[in-house]
Amino acid sequence: MSKFIHYLSFLCVFILPFSTLSQESKKLNFNADFRFRVEEDWNSKRPDGTYRDNRTRLRYRLRAGFDYKTNEWSSFGARIRTGFPNKQQDPQLTLGDGFGEFNTLPIGFEKLYFKVQQKGYAFWLGKNTFPFYKQHELFWSDNVYPEGVFFKKKFQFKNEKISKLDLNVGHFIIRANGTSLNQDSYFQGLQAHAVLLQSRLNIFSSLYLFRNIPNIPDGGETFIFDYSILNLGATYALLPHKHLNLEFDYYYNFEDYGANPNIETEFKNQVHGIISGIAYGHYREKGDWKFKASYTYLERYAVVDFLAQNDWARWDYSAFDSPDGRLTNLQGVELVASYLLAKNMKLTLKYYKVKQLIPFGLTKETGDRIRLDLDVRF
Repeated sequence: MSKFIHYLSFLCVFILPFSTLSQESKKLNFNADFRFRVEEDWNSKRPDGTYRDNRTRLRYRLRAGFDYKTNEWSSFGARIRTGFPNKQQDPQLTLGDGFGEFNTLPIGFEKLYFKVQQKGYAFWLGKNTFPFYKQHELFWSDNVYPEGVFFKKKFQFKNEKISKLDLNVGHFIIRANGTSLNQDSYFQGLQAHAVLLQSRLNIFSSLYLFRNIPNIPDGGETFIFDYSILNLGATYALLPHKHLNLEFDYYYNFEDYGANPNIETEFKNQVHGIISGIAYGHYREKGDWKFKASYTYLERYAVVDFLAQNDWARWDYSAFDSPDGRLTNLQGVELVASYLLAKNMKLTLKYYKVKQLIPFGLTKETGDRIRLDLDVRF
């Protein structure tokens, strides 16, 4: 726990000068949450046709942070979390895994940012939450916090057809190479997100340009290449009062890999993705339920796999000395049931079943997973 205490001490020392002021003006806000997870994996087939051992894990995560409002239009904040530094997709730690005999836990900064908001404009610098509107983690994991600069402009309308329009743009550095900025591994995003029909319909169009991206994460790459991904999506409230919603996403990477000698022939045109889902219920009061079912068809290069979720299966880059997930080139389903135990406490059960689209080896990989999460906010 020594490293955890070190980080907490840093946060406390950093914000103590503002503590008296925060009591008077409520400018300083703390946040923290804890997760405990029980997870079971089975039917996990390797590329060579053999099966991975069935696996049961007990896992947990702790996060703690603050946000300080410097004036009426600007603020800064930070948050720390448990998790190995080279596993950006997965902050959860497994009980008894890799720590020695009750050794200390790995902890690092998840957020560190300066933010400005004024008259419909928003701007931040640093490391912060993925700022573009999204409906799930199949393109970008909630646990991956980009580093860069982001700008938003909000438009409000007073009519029945359109009530809100957000324009979002950002530049984020994935890996700095110590030369000019255009030589870095980076991505840029541009998005328009509209709320229509008295909040019954959400539609969005996004363009994400990934440049100089390694084919294997964490320094194991054999080549670098680009992605240019178009994402079109919508959510429609089929029965607004019952909170019954339909969701749809389409991804298309319009980079041409036909002349790239490093990409196998069978994967050169694997650039499409479709995700659909139906959700019922919401979280507002103790005793509320929410259910969701999703289907995913995601080709190899429709998204950047080691920045997307790693929840659906046990497929990763461990053969290349990286713990990051490689969850594209798949089709599968996710079933979710959540129950609000209290205003700040939620229980969530998830089931995943996946199968590979194109095998990397002799056979297609598969996987089944079920997990139960207890999330508590403080």
